[in-house]
Amino acid sequence: GEAIKGLAGFGFGFIETGTVTPRPQPGNPKPRLFRLPEAMGIINRMGFNNHGVDALIANVKAARYSGILGINIGKNFDTPIENAADDYLICLDKVYAHASYVTVNISSPNTKNLRQLQGESELDALLGALKARQTELADQHGRYVPLALKIAPDLEPEQITNIADALRRHRLDAVIATNTTLSRDGVEALPHGQETGGLSGAPVFEKSTAVVRALATALAGEVPIIAAGGITDGVKAKAKLDAGATLVQVYSGLVYRGQDLVRECVSATRHG
Repeated sequence: GEAIKGLAGFGFGFIETGTVTPRPQPGNPKPRLFRLPEAMGIINRMGFNNHGVDALIANVKAARYSGILGINIGKNFDTPIENAADDYLICLDKVYAHASYVTVNISSPNTKNLRQLQGESELDALLGALKARQTELADQHGRYVPLALKIAPDLEPEQITNIADALRRHRLDAVIATNTTLSRDGVEALPHGQETGGLSGAPVFEKSTAVVRALATALAGEVPIIAAGGITDGVKAKAKLDAGATLVQVYSGLVYRGQDLVRECVSATRHG
């Protein structure tokens, strides 16, 4: 949450900050971030490095941002996966009053076993707990804050179907597709192309867009899809909407393209 004021000047329709965890943690050892400029890609194994949820809330308050702000929550690296829901609930409790929406990140490849939460029974339990708490918090605060689930691009068709079923069953408010990929297709021979971690940027575009398309078919408009992954120009932003997304997010593309990317995306998605 340290750059909210700066990002607010870029012209985004909304900003998402995080991932934040209940307790501060340093993340994985450095070096842990690698640019692949030839492919407009980035490999990271950051590991949810952050100052903890209380520090993030202090930053959000200080920023006094009046736009739409999403807060992305996760679990601490040393919290056993069977207790993961406790961490998400702690974060949800604390960020609820300060967020326009809350993203539940269960798809980073850089926290051990985190992606297990995308399994059918694990996801069912987690979403059930989060939706119950969301209802309690909505009553307590007098406002409903939507929940979005962020998923991986490295999913089999059956997994996508199971996730779509869970989203509908628990009445999730949105799904974000997708996080970074473990695949190295197209970057294997590049400098740093074999580093461990999640690959983002242009190389993940096709894989993430395929997940958006599959989700759009499975969800049939019942749950909004926020597309992320490989948007490096306005054409790619429009392609995400054409695949079935309602909104788009950028990150790695912003590193390579700067503020021009924001203007391109707004223009391309506004004028069809």
